[in-house]
Amino acid sequence: MKKYLILLITISLVYSCKSIKTKNSNSNTTSENTSEEDSITYFKATGNEPFWELKIGMEKIVFTSLIQGKENLSFSSAKPIRAIGANIKSYKATNAGSSILISIQHTDCQNSMSGAISPYKVSIEIKNNTEANYQKIEGCGKYITDYRLHDIWVLEELNGYKIFITDFQKELPRVEIHAEENRFMGFGGCNSISGSLFFENDFLKFNNITSTLMACAENNKEDKFVKALQNSTTYSIKNNRLTLSNPSGKLLVFRKVD
Repeated sequence: MKKYLILLITISLVYSCKSIKTKNSNSNTTSENTSEEDSITYFKATGNEPFWELKIGMEKIVFTSLIQGKENLSFSSAKPIRAIGANIKSYKATNAGSSILISIQHTDCQNSMSGAISPYKVSIEIKNNTEANYQKIEGCGKYITDYRLHDIWVLEELNGYKIFITDFQKELPRVEIHAEENRFMGFGGCNSISGSLFFENDFLKFNNITSTLMACAENNKEDKFVKALQNSTTYSIKNNRLTLSNPSGKLLVFRKVD
């Protein structure tokens, strides 16, 4: 009898541990899904008096606030409209019960409470369909650089041609991108390089590129690499490859490395 009792207790403990492990596994999955959902948001803005927050993503626009009747509104994402002759983007969206007009201007904006400076001024006009007039509110915002860019990338193709170590000096060019800080550093094929990033949705620019001043061999293609990096305006990521392009075509292809 005693042996059966011990066996029963052992089985219960094993089942209990398995259940806890399954719960933890489910918890991690939920966390990953939440992170993935957050990653599709490419622009965030906030305002005060009354407090509100705006998130613009690839799939939807979400507006939350302390405004009565407009606490949590969701709209299908819309394509931006650029104002001619001004650095302003506009979005217009509607759902079954409300409408929103969003204007994003690239100019320094100071938070009215914290004093923090953001690179974009945001104006929103919003109303429920039962209301005659829009309510206008203002705040500040910024673009959220694609987290997938945050890595080390080694060059594979330059201006449509596969590159080799003999095209450079000692090692292949690479860029190490720090998405959250909008900066990068790396190696150009002869000199160390660094600079800043400008990101807007699928638009990506490598700006303020500086390098060390070491003399390079005549056949070194560092100048062509840096020029292509400066001229790129769009990007795509697929199969651990980062492709940089502009309206003229593909300029650079990098391979992701750990």
